[in-house]
Amino acid sequence: MSGSIPAGRAQLGAATRATRLIFLTSGIGMASWAPMVPYAKARLGLDDADLGLVLLAFGGGSMVSMPLVGWLTHRYGNRKVISVAGLMLCVAIPLLAIVPNAPALAAVLLYFGAMLGAVDVAMNAHAVEVERRDGRALMSGFHGLFSIGGLAGAAIMSTLLALGLTLWASALAIALLLALIVLSQRSSLLPGVDDAAEWSTVFRLPRGLVLLLGVLCFVSFLAEGSMLDWSAVLLRDFRGFSAASAGIGYACFSVAMAAGRLAGDRVVERLGPVSAVRIGASTAAIGFLLAAMAPWPAASLSGFVLIGLGASNIVPVMFSAAGRLPGNPPAISIAAVTMLGYAGLLSGPALIGFMAHASNLPVALAVVAGLLLLVAGSARIVRR
Repeated sequence: MSGSIPAGRAQLGAATRATRLIFLTSGIGMASWAPMVPYAKARLGLDDADLGLVLLAFGGGSMVSMPLVGWLTHRYGNRKVISVAGLMLCVAIPLLAIVPNAPALAAVLLYFGAMLGAVDVAMNAHAVEVERRDGRALMSGFHGLFSIGGLAGAAIMSTLLALGLTLWASALAIALLLALIVLSQRSSLLPGVDDAAEWSTVFRLPRGLVLLLGVLCFVSFLAEGSMLDWSAVLLRDFRGFSAASAGIGYACFSVAMAAGRLAGDRVVERLGPVSAVRIGASTAAIGFLLAAMAPWPAASLSGFVLIGLGASNIVPVMFSAAGRLPGNPPAISIAAVTMLGYAGLLSGPALIGFMAHASNLPVALAVVAGLLLLVAGSARIVRR
Protein backbone atom coordinates (compact mmCIF):
# COMPACT_ATOMS: atom_id res chain seq x y z
CA MET A 1 0.00 0.00 0.00
CA SER A 2 2.85 2.37 0.70
CA GLY A 3 3.79 2.55 -2.97
CA SER A 4 0.27 3.13 -4.25
CA ILE A 5 -0.01 6.72 -3.03
CA PRO A 6 3.15 7.99 -4.74
CA ALA A 7 2.13 6.14 -7.90
CA GLY A 8 -1.30 7.79 -7.78
CA ARG A 9 0.26 11.19 -7.19
CA ALA A 10 2.65 10.64 -10.08
CA GLN A 11 -0.26 9.78 -12.37
CA LEU A 12 -2.16 12.87 -11.23
CA GLY A 13 0.93 15.03 -11.74
CA ALA A 14 1.31 13.71 -15.28
CA ALA A 15 -2.39 14.35 -15.94
CA THR A 16 -2.03 17.90 -14.62
CA ARG A 17 0.93 18.62 -16.92
CA ALA A 18 -0.92 17.09 -19.86
CA THR A 19 -3.96 19.26 -19.14
CA ARG A 20 -1.80 22.38 -19.11
CA LEU A 21 -0.27 21.43 -22.46
CA ILE A 22 -3.69 20.73 -24.00
CA PHE A 23 -4.91 24.18 -22.90
CA LEU A 24 -1.74 25.66 -24.41
CA THR A 25 -2.37 23.70 -27.63
CA SER A 26 -5.94 24.95 -27.87
CA GLY A 27 -4.80 28.55 -27.43
CA ILE A 28 -2.09 28.22 -30.09
CA GLY A 29 -4.48 26.55 -32.51
CA MET A 30 -7.15 29.22 -32.18
CA ALA A 31 -4.76 32.16 -32.36
CA SER A 32 -2.87 30.78 -35.37
CA TRP A 33 -5.89 31.70 -37.48
CA ALA A 34 -5.65 35.44 -36.67
CA PRO A 35 -2.57 36.20 -38.84
CA MET A 36 -4.12 34.13 -41.66
CA VAL A 37 -7.25 36.30 -41.93
CA PRO A 38 -5.81 39.11 -44.07
CA TYR A 39 -4.21 36.53 -46.39
CA ALA A 40 -7.55 34.78 -46.85
CA LYS A 41 -9.31 38.07 -47.46
CA ALA A 42 -6.82 39.15 -50.13
CA ARG A 43 -6.50 35.74 -51.80
CA LEU A 44 -10.25 35.22 -52.12
CA GLY A 45 -11.08 38.84 -52.94
CA LEU A 46 -13.50 39.29 -50.01
CA ASP A 47 -14.77 42.66 -48.88
CA ASP A 48 -15.39 43.42 -45.21
CA ALA A 49 -19.03 42.34 -45.33
CA ASP A 50 -18.23 39.05 -47.07
CA LEU A 51 -15.45 38.31 -44.62
CA GLY A 52 -17.66 39.07 -41.63
CA LEU A 53 -20.31 36.69 -42.95
CA VAL A 54 -17.79 33.91 -43.55
CA LEU A 55 -16.28 34.36 -40.09
CA LEU A 56 -19.64 33.57 -38.51
CA ALA A 57 -19.01 29.95 -39.48
CA PHE A 58 -16.10 29.79 -37.03
CA GLY A 59 -18.14 30.62 -33.95
CA GLY A 60 -21.16 28.77 -35.28
CA GLY A 61 -19.18 25.56 -35.61
CA SER A 62 -18.06 25.80 -31.99
CA MET A 63 -21.55 26.42 -30.64
CA VAL A 64 -23.23 23.73 -32.72
CA SER A 65 -20.72 21.07 -31.68
CA MET A 66 -20.79 21.70 -27.93
CA PRO A 67 -23.99 19.88 -26.92
CA LEU A 68 -22.95 16.78 -28.88
CA VAL A 69 -19.40 16.95 -27.57
CA GLY A 70 -20.65 17.13 -24.00
CA TRP A 71 -22.44 13.83 -24.53
CA LEU A 72 -19.49 12.26 -26.38
CA THR A 73 -17.07 13.33 -23.65
CA HIS A 74 -19.29 11.85 -20.98
CA ARG A 75 -19.92 8.69 -23.01
CA TYR A 76 -16.39 7.91 -24.23
CA GLY A 77 -14.16 9.80 -21.81
CA ASN A 78 -12.19 13.02 -21.93
CA ARG A 79 -9.01 11.42 -23.25
CA LYS A 80 -10.57 9.99 -26.41
CA VAL A 81 -12.40 13.20 -27.30
CA ILE A 82 -9.36 15.41 -26.65
CA SER A 83 -7.11 13.13 -28.70
CA VAL A 84 -9.43 12.71 -31.68
CA ALA A 85 -10.66 16.31 -31.80
CA GLY A 86 -7.14 17.65 -31.21
CA LEU A 87 -5.74 15.73 -34.18
CA MET A 88 -8.71 16.66 -36.37
CA LEU A 89 -8.10 20.28 -35.41
CA CYS A 90 -4.55 19.99 -36.72
CA VAL A 91 -5.90 18.93 -40.12
CA ALA A 92 -7.94 22.13 -40.39
CA ILE A 93 -5.08 24.61 -39.93
CA PRO A 94 -3.21 23.92 -43.21
CA LEU A 95 -6.53 23.71 -45.07
CA LEU A 96 -7.32 27.28 -44.02
CA ALA A 97 -4.23 28.41 -45.92
CA ILE A 98 -5.21 26.88 -49.27
CA VAL A 99 -9.01 26.98 -49.55
CA PRO A 100 -9.90 28.13 -53.10
CA ASN A 101 -13.09 30.13 -52.52
CA ALA A 102 -15.38 31.67 -49.89
CA PRO A 103 -17.78 28.70 -49.54
CA ALA A 104 -14.83 26.38 -48.98
CA LEU A 105 -13.39 28.79 -46.40
CA ALA A 106 -16.74 28.86 -44.59
CA ALA A 107 -16.89 25.05 -44.60
CA VAL A 108 -13.35 24.69 -43.21
CA LEU A 109 -14.01 27.38 -40.59
CA LEU A 110 -17.16 25.54 -39.55
CA TYR A 111 -15.08 22.35 -39.14
CA PHE A 112 -12.25 24.27 -37.43
CA GLY A 113 -14.68 25.86 -34.97
CA ALA A 114 -16.36 22.53 -34.26
CA MET A 115 -13.04 20.87 -33.42
CA LEU A 116 -11.95 23.78 -31.25
CA GLY A 117 -15.28 23.62 -29.46
CA ALA A 118 -14.84 19.88 -28.94
CA VAL A 119 -11.37 20.33 -27.46
CA ASP A 120 -12.65 23.23 -25.33
CA VAL A 121 -15.44 21.22 -23.71
CA ALA A 122 -13.38 18.06 -23.23
CA MET A 123 -10.32 19.81 -21.81
CA ASN A 124 -12.43 21.78 -19.32
CA ALA A 125 -14.25 18.61 -18.24
CA HIS A 126 -10.86 16.92 -17.84
CA ALA A 127 -9.56 19.91 -15.89
CA VAL A 128 -12.52 19.71 -13.50
CA GLU A 129 -11.73 16.04 -12.83
CA VAL A 130 -8.02 16.75 -12.29
CA GLU A 131 -8.89 19.60 -9.94
CA ARG A 132 -11.34 17.39 -8.03
CA ARG A 133 -8.79 14.61 -7.57
CA ASP A 134 -6.04 17.04 -6.58
CA GLY A 135 -8.17 18.94 -4.07
CA ARG A 136 -6.66 22.31 -4.98
CA ALA A 137 -7.78 25.18 -7.24
CA LEU A 138 -6.11 24.59 -10.62
CA MET A 139 -8.55 25.88 -13.24
CA SER A 140 -7.24 29.46 -13.46
CA GLY A 141 -3.73 28.18 -14.16
CA PHE A 142 -5.06 25.96 -16.93
CA HIS A 143 -6.83 28.91 -18.52
CA GLY A 144 -3.66 30.96 -18.07
CA LEU A 145 -1.87 28.49 -20.33
CA PHE A 146 -4.67 28.95 -22.87
CA SER A 147 -4.07 32.72 -22.75
CA ILE A 148 -0.33 32.22 -23.20
CA GLY A 149 -1.08 29.89 -26.10
CA GLY A 150 -3.18 32.62 -27.68
CA LEU A 151 -0.30 35.08 -27.49
CA ALA A 152 2.19 32.45 -28.66
CA GLY A 153 0.09 31.17 -31.57
CA ALA A 154 -0.20 34.54 -33.24
CA ALA A 155 3.47 35.30 -32.52
CA ILE A 156 4.74 31.96 -33.91
CA MET A 157 2.68 32.22 -37.07
CA SER A 158 3.72 35.84 -37.65
CA THR A 159 7.38 34.97 -37.05
CA LEU A 160 7.32 32.07 -39.52
CA LEU A 161 5.75 34.31 -42.15
CA ALA A 162 8.31 37.06 -41.46
CA LEU A 163 11.09 34.50 -41.99
CA GLY A 164 9.84 33.93 -45.51
CA LEU A 165 7.86 30.71 -45.19
CA THR A 166 4.73 30.46 -47.25
CA LEU A 167 1.39 30.65 -45.51
CA TRP A 168 0.76 26.94 -46.12
CA ALA A 169 4.19 25.92 -44.82
CA SER A 170 3.74 28.07 -41.72
CA ALA A 171 0.31 26.61 -41.05
CA LEU A 172 1.64 23.08 -41.56
CA ALA A 173 4.46 23.70 -39.08
CA ILE A 174 1.94 24.87 -36.46
CA ALA A 175 -0.27 21.85 -37.15
CA LEU A 176 2.63 19.40 -36.78
CA LEU A 177 3.70 21.01 -33.52
CA LEU A 178 0.19 20.73 -32.10
CA ALA A 179 -0.22 17.14 -33.30
CA LEU A 180 3.07 16.22 -31.60
CA ILE A 181 1.87 17.71 -28.30
CA VAL A 182 -1.49 15.90 -28.47
CA LEU A 183 0.10 12.54 -29.31
CA SER A 184 2.80 12.88 -26.66
CA GLN A 185 0.31 13.75 -23.90
CA ARG A 186 -2.48 11.33 -24.80
CA SER A 187 -1.36 8.56 -22.46
CA SER A 188 -1.08 10.97 -19.52
CA LEU A 189 -4.69 12.16 -19.77
CA LEU A 190 -7.23 10.56 -17.47
CA PRO A 191 -9.43 8.11 -19.40
CA GLY A 192 -12.70 9.14 -17.75
CA VAL A 193 -14.32 10.22 -14.50
CA ASP A 194 -14.68 8.01 -11.46
CA ASP A 195 -18.46 8.46 -11.14
CA ALA A 196 -19.44 8.49 -14.81
CA ALA A 197 -21.77 5.52 -14.41
CA GLU A 198 -24.03 7.50 -12.09
CA TRP A 199 -25.12 9.95 -14.76
CA SER A 200 -27.71 9.87 -17.49
CA THR A 201 -26.10 10.58 -20.84
CA VAL A 202 -28.99 12.54 -22.37
CA PHE A 203 -28.20 16.16 -23.20
CA ARG A 204 -30.69 18.60 -21.66
CA LEU A 205 -31.30 22.25 -22.34
CA PRO A 206 -29.68 24.43 -19.66
CA ARG A 207 -31.94 25.06 -16.68
CA GLY A 208 -31.69 25.92 -13.03
CA LEU A 209 -28.18 26.53 -11.74
CA VAL A 210 -26.65 25.46 -15.07
CA LEU A 211 -28.67 28.16 -16.86
CA LEU A 212 -27.71 30.80 -14.29
CA LEU A 213 -24.03 29.90 -14.56
CA GLY A 214 -24.37 30.05 -18.34
CA VAL A 215 -25.92 33.52 -18.19
CA LEU A 216 -23.10 34.75 -15.94
CA CYS A 217 -20.59 33.25 -18.37
CA PHE A 218 -22.45 35.00 -21.21
CA VAL A 219 -21.77 38.34 -19.48
CA SER A 220 -18.13 37.45 -18.77
CA PHE A 221 -17.45 36.37 -22.35
CA LEU A 222 -19.30 39.47 -23.60
CA ALA A 223 -16.91 41.62 -21.58
CA GLU A 224 -13.89 39.79 -23.03
CA GLY A 225 -15.25 40.03 -26.58
CA SER A 226 -15.88 43.74 -26.20
CA MET A 227 -12.18 44.25 -25.55
CA LEU A 228 -11.24 42.42 -28.73
CA ASP A 229 -13.66 44.34 -30.94
CA TRP A 230 -14.07 47.75 -29.32
CA SER A 231 -10.97 48.68 -27.27
CA ALA A 232 -9.07 50.00 -30.29
CA VAL A 233 -12.13 51.91 -31.52
CA LEU A 234 -12.49 53.61 -28.13
CA LEU A 235 -8.84 54.66 -28.08
CA ARG A 236 -8.88 55.88 -31.68
CA ASP A 237 -12.22 57.71 -31.74
CA PHE A 238 -12.44 59.01 -28.16
CA ARG A 239 -8.91 59.15 -26.72
CA GLY A 240 -6.85 60.48 -29.63
CA PHE A 241 -4.77 57.38 -30.42
CA SER A 242 -3.68 56.77 -33.99
CA ALA A 243 -5.04 53.74 -35.81
CA ALA A 244 -1.56 52.17 -35.72
CA SER A 245 -1.22 52.46 -31.94
CA ALA A 246 -4.81 51.83 -30.85
CA GLY A 247 -4.15 48.10 -30.49
CA ILE A 248 -2.13 48.75 -27.33
CA GLY A 249 -5.38 48.70 -25.37
CA TYR A 250 -6.10 45.09 -26.21
CA ALA A 251 -2.46 44.22 -25.54
CA CYS A 252 -2.76 45.69 -22.02
CA PHE A 253 -5.93 43.70 -21.45
CA SER A 254 -4.45 40.44 -22.78
CA VAL A 255 -1.23 40.59 -20.77
CA ALA A 256 -3.14 41.49 -17.60
CA MET A 257 -5.57 38.61 -18.14
CA ALA A 258 -2.76 36.10 -18.70
CA ALA A 259 -0.97 37.31 -15.56
CA GLY A 260 -4.18 37.21 -13.54
CA ARG A 261 -4.90 33.64 -14.60
CA LEU A 262 -1.40 32.41 -13.89
CA ALA A 263 -1.71 33.78 -10.36
CA GLY A 264 -5.39 32.91 -10.13
CA ASP A 265 -5.17 29.52 -8.42
CA ARG A 266 -3.40 31.11 -5.45
CA VAL A 267 -5.98 33.92 -5.41
CA VAL A 268 -8.90 31.47 -5.43
CA GLU A 269 -7.30 29.34 -2.70
CA ARG A 270 -6.77 32.42 -0.51
CA LEU A 271 -10.07 34.22 -1.13
CA GLY A 272 -12.38 31.33 -1.97
CA PRO A 273 -14.30 31.10 -5.24
CA VAL A 274 -17.18 33.38 -4.17
CA SER A 275 -14.94 36.28 -3.15
CA ALA A 276 -12.69 35.71 -6.17
CA VAL A 277 -15.65 36.15 -8.53
CA ARG A 278 -17.15 39.03 -6.55
CA ILE A 279 -13.91 40.99 -6.31
CA GLY A 280 -12.90 40.11 -9.88
CA ALA A 281 -16.20 41.17 -11.44
CA SER A 282 -16.23 44.38 -9.40
CA THR A 283 -12.65 45.15 -10.45
CA ALA A 284 -13.52 44.55 -14.11
CA ALA A 285 -16.58 46.80 -13.76
CA ILE A 286 -14.41 49.58 -12.31
CA GLY A 287 -12.03 49.07 -15.23
CA PHE A 288 -14.84 49.46 -17.76
CA LEU A 289 -16.05 52.65 -16.07
CA LEU A 290 -12.51 54.05 -15.94
CA ALA A 291 -11.82 53.22 -19.59
CA ALA A 292 -15.19 54.54 -20.76
CA MET A 293 -15.69 57.64 -18.65
CA ALA A 294 -12.25 59.05 -17.78
CA PRO A 295 -11.13 61.36 -20.62
CA TRP A 296 -7.39 60.72 -20.21
CA PRO A 297 -5.59 58.14 -22.41
CA ALA A 298 -3.56 56.76 -19.50
CA ALA A 299 -6.76 56.22 -17.52
CA SER A 300 -8.26 54.20 -20.36
CA LEU A 301 -5.18 51.98 -20.54
CA SER A 302 -5.28 51.52 -16.77
CA GLY A 303 -8.93 50.56 -17.12
CA PHE A 304 -8.05 47.88 -19.68
CA VAL A 305 -5.50 46.44 -17.24
CA LEU A 306 -8.13 46.33 -14.48
CA ILE A 307 -10.57 44.61 -16.84
CA GLY A 308 -8.00 41.94 -17.69
CA LEU A 309 -7.05 41.35 -14.05
CA GLY A 310 -10.64 41.38 -12.84
CA ALA A 311 -12.12 39.17 -15.55
CA SER A 312 -9.22 36.70 -15.58
CA ASN A 313 -10.58 34.25 -13.02
CA ILE A 314 -14.36 34.61 -13.41
CA VAL A 315 -14.78 32.05 -16.20
CA PRO A 316 -12.34 29.46 -14.78
CA VAL A 317 -14.12 29.54 -11.40
CA MET A 318 -17.51 29.20 -13.11
CA PHE A 319 -16.35 26.25 -15.19
CA SER A 320 -15.16 24.57 -12.00
CA ALA A 321 -18.53 25.29 -10.40
CA ALA A 322 -20.36 23.85 -13.42
CA GLY A 323 -18.38 20.63 -13.09
CA ARG A 324 -19.37 20.30 -9.41
CA LEU A 325 -23.12 20.88 -9.74
CA PRO A 326 -25.03 18.04 -8.04
CA GLY A 327 -27.31 15.96 -10.23
CA ASN A 328 -25.62 17.00 -13.48
CA PRO A 329 -22.98 15.18 -15.56
CA PRO A 330 -19.87 17.41 -15.42
CA ALA A 331 -19.12 17.26 -19.16
CA ILE A 332 -22.71 18.08 -20.14
CA SER A 333 -22.96 20.96 -17.64
CA ILE A 334 -19.69 22.39 -18.92
CA ALA A 335 -20.89 22.02 -22.52
CA ALA A 336 -24.07 23.96 -21.74
CA VAL A 337 -22.25 26.71 -19.83
CA THR A 338 -19.56 27.00 -22.52
CA MET A 339 -22.18 27.22 -25.26
CA LEU A 340 -23.90 30.14 -23.52
CA GLY A 341 -20.52 31.76 -22.90
CA TYR A 342 -19.61 31.53 -26.57
CA ALA A 343 -22.98 33.08 -27.42
CA GLY A 344 -21.88 36.10 -25.38
CA LEU A 345 -18.51 36.17 -27.11
CA LEU A 346 -20.12 36.09 -30.55
CA SER A 347 -23.19 38.28 -30.06
CA GLY A 348 -21.91 40.61 -27.35
CA PRO A 349 -19.77 42.87 -29.53
CA ALA A 350 -22.71 43.30 -31.92
CA LEU A 351 -24.99 44.21 -29.01
CA ILE A 352 -22.45 46.79 -27.88
CA GLY A 353 -22.43 48.14 -31.43
CA PHE A 354 -26.21 48.59 -31.36
CA MET A 355 -26.02 50.36 -27.99
CA ALA A 356 -23.17 52.55 -29.22
CA HIS A 357 -25.22 53.49 -32.28
CA ALA A 358 -28.16 54.47 -30.07
CA SER A 359 -25.96 56.53 -27.71
CA ASN A 360 -22.16 56.32 -27.93
CA LEU A 361 -19.44 53.78 -27.27
CA PRO A 362 -18.44 54.97 -23.77
CA VAL A 363 -22.06 54.66 -22.63
CA ALA A 364 -22.31 51.17 -24.16
CA LEU A 365 -19.17 50.06 -22.31
CA ALA A 366 -20.58 51.52 -19.09
CA VAL A 367 -23.57 49.20 -19.55
CA VAL A 368 -21.12 46.27 -19.58
CA ALA A 369 -19.82 47.53 -16.22
CA GLY A 370 -23.37 47.33 -14.89
CA LEU A 371 -23.74 43.74 -16.13
CA LEU A 372 -20.48 42.78 -14.41
CA LEU A 373 -21.82 44.20 -11.14
CA LEU A 374 -24.76 41.81 -11.54
CA VAL A 375 -22.21 38.99 -11.88
CA ALA A 376 -20.55 40.17 -8.66
CA GLY A 377 -23.94 40.16 -6.93
CA SER A 378 -24.59 36.57 -8.07
CA ALA A 379 -21.20 35.20 -7.00
CA ARG A 380 -22.64 32.91 -4.32
CA ILE A 381 -23.59 30.42 -7.03
CA VAL A 382 -19.95 29.29 -7.33
CA ARG A 383 -19.65 28.28 -3.68
CA ARG A 384 -17.83 24.97 -3.33
